[in-house]
Amino acid sequence: MIHIVGLGPGQSDALTLGALKALKSNEVFLRTEKHPTVSYLVEEGISYEAFDSVYEKSETFDEVYSTIADLLSSKGEKETFVYGVPGHPLVAEKSVLLLIEKCKEKGIPYKIHPAVSFVDAVFEALEVDPINGFRIVDALGIEDEVPDYHKGTLITQVFSPYIASRVKIALNAFLNDEDEIFYIRAAGTEEEVIRRIPLYELDRQRDADDLTSVYVPPMEGKYSFYDFMNIVKRLRDKDNGCPWDKEQTHESLKPYLIEESYEALEAIDLEDFDALREELGDVMLQVLLHSAISEEEGEFNVHEVVKVVSEKMIYRHPHVFQKDRDMTSDEVLIQWEALKKKEKGEETLSDSLRAISKYYPGLSRAEKIQKKARKYGFDWDDIKDVFLKVEEELLEIRQALKDQDEKHVKKELGDLLFAVVNLSRFLQADPEITINETSDKFIRRITRMEELLEADQRVFQDLPLKELDEYWEKAKKEEKF
Repeated sequence: MIHIVGLGPGQSDALTLGALKALKSNEVFLRTEKHPTVSYLVEEGISYEAFDSVYEKSETFDEVYSTIADLLSSKGEKETFVYGVPGHPLVAEKSVLLLIEKCKEKGIPYKIHPAVSFVDAVFEALEVDPINGFRIVDALGIEDEVPDYHKGTLITQVFSPYIASRVKIALNAFLNDEDEIFYIRAAGTEEEVIRRIPLYELDRQRDADDLTSVYVPPMEGKYSFYDFMNIVKRLRDKDNGCPWDKEQTHESLKPYLIEESYEALEAIDLEDFDALREELGDVMLQVLLHSAISEEEGEFNVHEVVKVVSEKMIYRHPHVFQKDRDMTSDEVLIQWEALKKKEKGEETLSDSLRAISKYYPGLSRAEKIQKKARKYGFDWDDIKDVFLKVEEELLEIRQALKDQDEKHVKKELGDLLFAVVNLSRFLQADPEITINETSDKFIRRITRMEELLEADQRVFQDLPLKELDEYWEKAKKEEKF
């Protein structure tokens, strides 16, 4: 039997009678002797063995807690004893959670002896009611935390000025230097210290130790992602919302999504980061408006948007989230394309080409199509061949002009792509429309090539460019202008 005992926040009168009885009746092990209650145990003649030496030998806290759990569970298979920890055994005590797991695995009986936790002492010292919302986070993982400005946040294990500086830097991502927080030391003891200080002074407190915590109170005028989402929902509220926002639909908002994206691109080109900050907010507003509309229509909500894109990023980045080896940037791109093709069921080049959205600007879409074809080996290796092709298409345009075949002229003009944008102005042909028509033609020819290859029982990727070009010419001849 293992008795897991809470020693309370530091005052001896916070020990329960059950805990004191267990401590006096059994061999005692303590996670640390650096706790005010330990002096009382000595006065009561309670001997103990502490695991402070494990901290000195280990490189990480996780290693410390794991080592303690292993040692105690092995001993618990044969003996009865007490394991004592500061505060409450189940509040911010990872070694206890690991020990309980080991006990369950090995069938070792254990008993929890609860105590007043340091959290209770903090509530009392600050006169805070947790019913209004409260968070507890570990200072050692503070960099991964996100703010909730509507709830008080207690940050534990701020045991040194260095850890305090890490906490300050992490909070500075969301708070201002002058925002006030509470510095708490030895809550619930006669040595209790509570200071209300501006954030920038946090790492200037020189009495930080194992009993130090930081409390960040709820704050007005701060906004999180979900605050923004609630603002958008308020704008769409059928009774009290904005008349213009309430009228918007997915269709009516389409131009704004494009416009805001272009304005963000302009800010990037200008290296105007104040403008970029604002424009990215406008882009996000469009995302949230579409999410709010879809939620109203019962289609999906913003949480599902976040879930889907998160799952996609994890799936397409196994080299990050299931890392088994380092990869180069080129290898990552190859892997990304392979995973994307598998995800979208793209088995052939024509599948990949059709998967490219027609709503891209025409020139961008053409570029993406050409890049896809290159991955299948359907491209030139030498720029000289590109120039020869441009000259060839230019000759075909001239012939089409002689024939006074305007439709044919426009098709051949598309084949020239960017090189003939100036020429398109003289021919009064819109370059964006023309390039999209040519992109469609490219896909049709690739599709016909694959049909011809399949009929010949040949595989696209296995053929050299010369033979592929023969199939291209066959497909091209079947095109009717």
